Amino acid sequence: MLAIGFIVIVGLVLGIATLFGAGPQAGAAASVATAVPSWALGAVLAAFVIFFGGGVYVGAALGLLGLLAGFALSDRPFWNSIGDMLWAPSTNFVLVSVPLFLLMGEVMLRAGISEKLYRTLNIWMGRLPGGMLHTNIVSCSVFSAIAGSSVATAATMGSVALPYFEKSRYSPKMVLGSLAAGGALGNLIPPGITFIIYGLITETSVGDLYLAAVGPSVLVILLFTAVILVHSRNKTYEDVEQPRQKPTWRHRVASLADLLPTVILIALVLGSIYAGWATPTESAALGVAGAVIIALVDRKLKWAMMMDSMRATARTTSMIALILYGAYFLNYILSSLGVPQMLAKFLTELPLPGWGVLLIIICFYLAMGTFMEGMAMVITTIPLIFPVVVALGYDPIWFGVVITMLVEIAMISPPDGTVLYVLQGMRRQPGPITDVFSGVMPFMFVYILAVCLLLVWPDIAMWLVTANR
Repeated sequence: MLAIGFIVIVGLVLGIATLFGAGPQAGAAASVATAVPSWALGAVLAAFVIFFGGGVYVGAALGLLGLLAGFALSDRPFWNSIGDMLWAPSTNFVLVSVPLFLLMGEVMLRAGISEKLYRTLNIWMGRLPGGMLHTNIVSCSVFSAIAGSSVATAATMGSVALPYFEKSRYSPKMVLGSLAAGGALGNLIPPGITFIIYGLITETSVGDLYLAAVGPSVLVILLFTAVILVHSRNKTYEDVEQPRQKPTWRHRVASLADLLPTVILIALVLGSIYAGWATPTESAALGVAGAVIIALVDRKLKWAMMMDSMRATARTTSMIALILYGAYFLNYILSSLGVPQMLAKFLTELPLPGWGVLLIIICFYLAMGTFMEGMAMVITTIPLIFPVVVALGYDPIWFGVVITMLVEIAMISPPDGTVLYVLQGMRRQPGPITDVFSGVMPFMFVYILAVCLLLVWPDIAMWLVTANR
């Protein structure tokens, strides 16, 4: 996962500083030479390319790059403050919610709660044009309201949904595309983890970010539904071996009992946040407790199941933490060099209106999303981009929603979208990765359309926040 877009911007700004002899900004965390030596800059950039090209993990590469940049460009020791620098994010109360939300999703998967959710929604939506494709979107949307992770949503609902399509006439491309699009909702629909990371970095209220995400989430779901309706017109999908029997209303009503565990968890997580009874971290803990109790009632709670859930959670949390710590260290070094200030000054002084600069930033993120993992993209770039956006007068909460949507687009953008490879790896019937690429493209384009609509009508995101103030 190359982060070339990020380093190009850093190199551009430092290069401008070198050419024009620009020194560090006043009040920087550490002093630097009045001009950045071009050889040092070139060495740091070369090291970056070698790290990422050699397959070094993103977090480790960011930390090593920070060390090299500090040694090459700073004129005083900085390592004495590394411990304090990394201690702050590691002890932040908000960050505790990340492993809790991941653990809740893992318990739900192994306790069969997600399978019950999919089966029930399929009974209600299966007779619509492209019914099971709609079930993919809706089930992923509901699961996202509990799990908070795109990868977890795609992996969980993909494992449940794909067997349903093995004996159907549905296009494999559209099946995989709808699951990828639905999985991409995992971070946008509250309680998305990206909002937690963004709020931590920018000191923005996570609760307000969740409120602002409601309108855009509904918009994206409606656009995905429109794509499926257009695709499914004049098409008949049914079981290859025998036509599916139309469920009776009695059957549909009886199936709602399987939705009860999901409804309870959503009420615990989102209800406690919106009612003001709990912080996002506390609500995540409530969700984990609720999932464990439901598994116990269903007689699915076993020691082996909990151990598997905790191992999977630990792996994902460790990856996020390593990226976060490496990025925090690199951002500290860049801040000490005055890079965020120089970048903000450079962009705000461009002969463009504010919306023009914002479009450049959005196009930058869309381009990065084709080759960079979404979480790494947020953690490494927000400290640079956020001051620019604030200087242009845009609301940090609104921008947080836009960034999260761009991260979701990155997760389904060929050729390096994380969600795409998750689904490809779960296919039991062999097929090329291009099936997933072509299937997700219509959904990716309407997702970009949703971002454009949010730019034109920001109240789509802000009306709930404004009403709550």
